[in-house]
Amino acid sequence: MSSLTSSHLSSQDRFEPAVVAPEGDLGVCLFLAFQDDRMLVHLNREEGILSRLASFEELGIAHRDPHYLGKLDGVHCFAADLAVDAEPPVGMTLQGLRKLYGAFDDVEFQLAGRAFQIVNWDRTHHFCGRCGTATVRRETDRARQCPDCGLLSFPKVSPAIITLIHRGSEFLLARNARFPAGRYSIIAGFVEPGETLEEAVVRETREEVGMEVRDVKYFGSQPWPFPHSLMVGFTATWASGDIRIDEEEIVDAGWFTHDNLPDLPDRVSISRWIIDSFLAASCAGRIPYDGRPA
Repeated sequence: MSSLTSSHLSSQDRFEPAVVAPEGDLGVCLFLAFQDDRMLVHLNREEGILSRLASFEELGIAHRDPHYLGKLDGVHCFAADLAVDAEPPVGMTLQGLRKLYGAFDDVEFQLAGRAFQIVNWDRTHHFCGRCGTATVRRETDRARQCPDCGLLSFPKVSPAIITLIHRGSEFLLARNARFPAGRYSIIAGFVEPGETLEEAVVRETREEVGMEVRDVKYFGSQPWPFPHSLMVGFTATWASGDIRIDEEEIVDAGWFTHDNLPDLPDRVSISRWIIDSFLAASCAGRIPYDGRPA
């Protein structure tokens, strides 16, 4: 079973999402708090990285009203937006979410990403985008509403495709200008209005490396909270064309095999899950690759 599938199943088993907090005493709750894009965590990891409190007010740190997320392993969870000038309490620090990968298990990391996306959406929608009136938080669903014109704003999710293109035992990797030195990954890009996911795969491949693909197959998906994407993974078979990079986003690209690899993306990302699936199939002799998660 792939990392993608097992993570998805364990998330369903352990986390129960919700919007409205139950009434009454919720006991000790889990709080996921952010200042800008940094998360409030304990320095002493043996005590648990996140705050477990009956009320976030116990920390004495300025914040907006928390958002209820649901229950993780039976514990009620909230997301909080910290004041921009708030200082972490003694024994705590603020750290970027991506750097915290490995300090959580996969389900906790996914929950942290959910919390950040909700906090980031809420802090950027305090005023109506149509008339400029201050919005109010709705009680029954995850939305903010303008009391004057009625415009509803829901959390933003931006779909993006990410695709491994294979040709026999080879697969395509490209280096984006924003990547760390030496890092390569597979082709990715945002879906445009009016476009299907499969059409986005074909267009992004054509734009970034000048090639045509066929047999586009769905692999899986991953919420990507940097800041609000949903990465939808695919595989595709090379059909025609030589590599012609766009020289704007992509600065280099080439065909690679399991015994000839550059620096790859971190294992936190779906890009690495797709790459590892192809490499496992290649090493097992399952070529041509059928696109199925290993």
